[in-house]
Amino acid sequence: MRTLTCGFSTLLLAALAACGPRQVEVAAAPTATAGITVDELRRDLFIIAADSFRGRATGEPGAEKAAQFLVARIRSLGAAPAGESGTFLQRVPLKRNVMTASELSVTGGSAPRNLTLGTDFLVLSSLGPGALPRLEADAEIAFASYGIQDSTIRRNDFEGLDIAGKTLVIVAGAPPNVDSATRARYASPQMVFTRLGGLVQRQPAAIIVLVPDQFFGMAQGQFGRPQLELFSDQPQSLQPQRRFPMVAIARAEGSPFAPADWPANDKARMLSGSRFVARLSERADTVITHNVIAMVRGSDPSLANTYVAYGAHYDHVGTRAPTADSPDTVFNGADDDGSGTVALLAIARAWTQGPKPQRSALFVWHVGEELGLFGSAYFTANPTVPIDSIVAQVNADMIGRNHPDSLYIVGPGAAPNGQSRVLGQVVDSVNALQAKPFIFNRTWDTMQHPERIYYRSDHFNYATKGIPIVFFTTGLHQQYHQVTDEAPLIDYPKLARVATLMYDVGIALGKRATRPK
Repeated sequence: MRTLTCGFSTLLLAALAACGPRQVEVAAAPTATAGITVDELRRDLFIIAADSFRGRATGEPGAEKAAQFLVARIRSLGAAPAGESGTFLQRVPLKRNVMTASELSVTGGSAPRNLTLGTDFLVLSSLGPGALPRLEADAEIAFASYGIQDSTIRRNDFEGLDIAGKTLVIVAGAPPNVDSATRARYASPQMVFTRLGGLVQRQPAAIIVLVPDQFFGMAQGQFGRPQLELFSDQPQSLQPQRRFPMVAIARAEGSPFAPADWPANDKARMLSGSRFVARLSERADTVITHNVIAMVRGSDPSLANTYVAYGAHYDHVGTRAPTADSPDTVFNGADDDGSGTVALLAIARAWTQGPKPQRSALFVWHVGEELGLFGSAYFTANPTVPIDSIVAQVNADMIGRNHPDSLYIVGPGAAPNGQSRVLGQVVDSVNALQAKPFIFNRTWDTMQHPERIYYRSDHFNYATKGIPIVFFTTGLHQQYHQVTDEAPLIDYPKLARVATLMYDVGIALGKRATRPK
């Protein structure tokens, strides 16, 4: 699952820019037994989450190795290829942006300093499709402290600050000595990124977010290397202009962007005489990545050309430099989303070996989810089956941790126009028939939740095409996007139960005479 830093493009673009209940066919008890086992899930996950895959970073050899592993495993299961030219692969061309700096510094003030791009300063090369930031800045620093504007705690860090045309600096986190409710709202470094869309509209020259070293180290894995975005074949004359402020991440500890008396004095203020100066350039080339796609044909000649689509992403965030606290360098991504990846393998095996429903199953292992849902965006724009032949999409991302009986469900409430409501009823009825039903947590099943989970995995791009979607996840945990997200920590019996539920939901949808809309 992508972080809120990577999900920033969706949130930013959103800032810039009466259906009654229906009858639903109640799912019958599954006639086929999935037979999904702990052993097969553990076997495959220990492979794909191994250090040898180097964290499966998009566009790097570890991710391509993972794609080839999936192809070999799918072929052995007897599923049919559903990619391009009779293969299991769909090419997903990405633009690789290599950023260099001819000047990067804080001048004047009490702490002038030259900065090193990638080491202590990370720049976002894109804020989303069509939203390109400027590559130059030369502006006085407006220090907005924690960037909080909250009447409930009588705090407005922007009061009296002249932001337009300035370098706006915000510290990620919560002020000291605030109550627990306020800390819960603001303490996570990611939460500052949910507020950036509104700040862009104030037209600063640049926005710099100061983060703790641990968070900076995680961000280095994504923004410290050449950044990737979906390739555009538009001629240069039609490419979007760079009209948005530069957005960057920098270390909070000892920062030249903070006042000398920070954090003892956490007042927002202009840093008189201090300026941020940046002159960057970007070189772009193309890197080819791949979605992995397979299908299992249904039994009814009239319905076999319609599909229940299953989705997971097989990429993760790569590697990092060793730290004083840990020599571990690999973000193994066992739960995110190794768990969903191997669950789809087990479900595909069950579909190939069990009785076939009338509709077909489509399996898409997406690439580039961690960097911006690239693989699912590309597939839904360039589908290898007609997009309107997909009757529903069942997405799995991080399904192997936390309480054994708890499962988050997203989509039936969050998807627009009630398009996933009937699908949610099908899921509920199938869950009720499980040997041990899950307790569904619907907290995230809304567009308004601050974690914005609805926007943060591949189901979102299917939903934008009007396809009913349901997203299963067992939720976040302390190992999320850390090098400690490793295969031994997965709850394999729970993972098998989630995969079985997904299989049974797909079988129920495959047997329905009508679409779940």
